[in-house]
Amino acid sequence: MTLIYFILILGITVMIHELGHFIFAKKAGIYVYEFSIGMGPKLFQIHSKKDETVYSIRLFPIGGYVQMAGESVEEDKNIPKEKQLQSKTWFQRFMTIIAGVLFNFLLAVVLFFIIGLVNGSPSKETYINTVEETSPAFQAGLEPNSQILELNGKKIKSMSQLDLELNINLGKNFEFVILTETGDTKTVTITPIEKETEETGKTYYYGFSYRNNYNKGILSALKYAFTNVFSLIHQMILVIFYLITGKLSLNNLSGPVGIYNIVGEASKYGILTMMNLIGLLCVNVGFINILPLPAFDGGRLLFLIIEKIKGKPVDSKIENTIHAIGMILLMGLMVVITYNDIMRLF
Repeated sequence: MTLIYFILILGITVMIHELGHFIFAKKAGIYVYEFSIGMGPKLFQIHSKKDETVYSIRLFPIGGYVQMAGESVEEDKNIPKEKQLQSKTWFQRFMTIIAGVLFNFLLAVVLFFIIGLVNGSPSKETYINTVEETSPAFQAGLEPNSQILELNGKKIKSMSQLDLELNINLGKNFEFVILTETGDTKTVTITPIEKETEETGKTYYYGFSYRNNYNKGILSALKYAFTNVFSLIHQMILVIFYLITGKLSLNNLSGPVGIYNIVGEASKYGILTMMNLIGLLCVNVGFINILPLPAFDGGRLLFLIIEKIKGKPVDSKIENTIHAIGMILLMGLMVVITYNDIMRLF
C-alpha cells in the first residue's frame, strides 16, 4: 500500500504542475506533442485525434512534462509557426511557463483549507507548553505558556520556522527571547544534556515542549491556507540559505526514496495527514521550480525576463545548451540525494 500511496501522491503533485503548463499552452494555441506523468519508458498512452496530443503514463513516478512545439528548438519545422511557443506573445509565454508553479501553490492552498476546516487552524504564534522540573530548560528559567519571540538571534514568525531553527541548532545552546504570561520579556539560555542509547543513538535533552493553538471557522481556515503556504516558502528560503552557508548539508535533503519512507509513515495517520503531505510536496515542487536555475521553470522565466529587458530573445542555442547542462547537473544532484536516502536505511 505504501508503494500505491507513493505513486498516487507523487502522481497528483506532478500532474497538477504539468496540468497548469498544459492548460495555458492550449489556451495560447500552442501545439502540445505530449502530456506525460512520470519519466522513462511508456507504460500507457492515448493519442487524441481531437487535439493531436499524446497522453502518457511512464514508468518512474518522479516527474513529468508537457512537450510543446518550439520549446527547445529555434524552429519546429513539423508544426506551423503560429502554433509554436516562441511565436506567442511575451505574456502568453510567461503565463504558460509559470502556470505549473501557480497550480502547485493553488492545490496546496485548497488542501490546507480543507485541513483547517476539519482539524482547526493552528495559530502562527509559538508557545511553550510544558517545562519539566530539574531539566535544563527549568534551570534556565523557561516558563510554561510563554511565547517564543526569538531563537538564537532569529525572530520566530511561525511554527514551521521554529521547527527548522530547533533542528538546525540541535545540540547547541538555545537562547530564547520569550514573552511571559505576565507580559515581561526575558532571555533564557538552555544548555542541553547529551544522551546516548543503543536504540536512539545520540540525543539531546532540553526538557520542554511547545504547543499550537487551534482556531475554528471558515475564515480561520482560509487564512491558515494562505499563511501556511507563505510560511513554507519562507522556510524553504531559509533552507537554501543554510545550505549555502553550510549550516545544512545535502544529507538533510530527501529524494524519492526519502519521500517513500515519509509516505509510509504518513499513511498510518489517515487521509488528512496524506493531504497535508501532498500540500507540502506541492509547495516544495512549486518553490524549487521557480528558482532561477537552468532546466527549471524559473530558469526559463529568467531568460524571458532577460528578453524583455534586452528587447530581443536570447539565442536559442545558447539557452538550450545552458538548460541541457543544468539538467545534467540536476540528475547528478538527484543521484547524490538518492544515495544518501538509501544509506540512511541501513
